[in-house]
Amino acid sequence: MTRRRTISFPAVEVVAGPDVPENARLRASRKIADLARYVNEPVLHARVRLTRSHDPAQTRPVIAQGNLDVNGRVIRAQVAAATAHEAVELLEARLRRRLERMARDWEARRGSRPVSAPHEWRHISEPAHRPGYYPRPESERQVVRHKTFAPAKVTTDEAAFDLDLLDYDFYLFTDADSGQDCVIYRAGPTGYRLAQLDPDPARTFVTAVPLTVSERPAPVLTVAEARKQLDATGLPFLFFAEPTSGRGRVLYRRYDGHYGLVRPVE
Repeated sequence: MTRRRTISFPAVEVVAGPDVPENARLRASRKIADLARYVNEPVLHARVRLTRSHDPAQTRPVIAQGNLDVNGRVIRAQVAAATAHEAVELLEARLRRRLERMARDWEARRGSRPVSAPHEWRHISEPAHRPGYYPRPESERQVVRHKTFAPAKVTTDEAAFDLDLLDYDFYLFTDADSGQDCVIYRAGPTGYRLAQLDPDPARTFVTAVPLTVSERPAPVLTVAEARKQLDATGLPFLFFAEPTSGRGRVLYRRYDGHYGLVRPVE
């Protein structure tokens, strides 16, 4: 990566549980602040959260989450590790890779063909380091609602790019070409797969990212029905159409054992 100039970070906000060592908090603040060398735009906010699970079955109980607001664009990463120091190292490495990707001239590459050169933009080459799901009993689970990070309408390539920068397993968005709510997620032989509310078999997708497309329409379900189906299948998330509005929704399993419900921007 070409480093044009160094931009100072704001003070890194570190939020940590009482069982996270103080030296790990200081290390997180220093390591994330050092990422200033990889940005060419103002960093408006930087936040790290360190938590430790007390589930004895977890082999990687420490979860590190990092959010950077780079000139209005959110970059996010989340990792799990055996110790707080290892979690900080993994988090710094993952955020650094995302900053490097964002710094490349994405606008110029958006219409190009994907290539397999070293360090090319491919999330599938990264180790997962994903946290495990907390085994919360079904009777205790709650649904937490929030909106997608996506703007009003984006292209499939833009959605895939944001999926990677935000370190998500799926990304709900409204397709700029069809106007449909869609979800792009990590799956399939290419690493990226697209699901639509009502797929058009005649449509051809020309994208910079390697992509497979689901031919199945999204099921029409209430949130309660989606929750039952998610529990029955054991899948990490479920894309469905809300009966009243017809808009897309994603119900997913949170790492704390609760459910998250994502809806698109109105």
